[in-house]
Amino acid sequence: MRTRSLLTAAVVAAGVMAVSQPSYAAGPAVRITKIYYDSPGSPDFGANSSLNGEYVQIKNTTRKAVSLKGWTVRDRTKRADHVYTFGRFTLGAGKTVTLRTGRGKNTATTLHWGRSGGTFAYIWNQTADTAYLRNASGALVDSCSYNSSRHDYTIC
Repeated sequence: MRTRSLLTAAVVAAGVMAVSQPSYAAGPAVRITKIYYDSPGSPDFGANSSLNGEYVQIKNTTRKAVSLKGWTVRDRTKRADHVYTFGRFTLGAGKTVTLRTGRGKNTATTLHWGRSGGTFAYIWNQTADTAYLRNASGALVDSCSYNSSRHDYTIC
């Protein structure tokens, strides 16, 4: 009888340990899901409508809202003007926000980087680049790379 009790306790303890272990295989809780790096139309002419055709999408995969205040998105360049810092913004549970390169009215689902017109105002290189998402402490949360000129976007 005692052996059975010990065996039952061991099975229960193992089950609790298995349930309490975090699942890292599913990926980060907040992640980059898409980069649309080549805005529609030809040629890219630097107008705000063209700039807003270029964007990155970020999804909260959890069941809780996440504050993105102080988080950053950047491309692989080291240029300071290629960094977007989130202000006071909360990404709802299971929601996606689209971060557009140009200017416009920010909403709960769309934010604007605020880059002005001109040939060098685009963020994402049209053939290869990497987007980095970092939390307010600067830790890398997610990244997404592409290396293609055959598509206008990449799914991360």
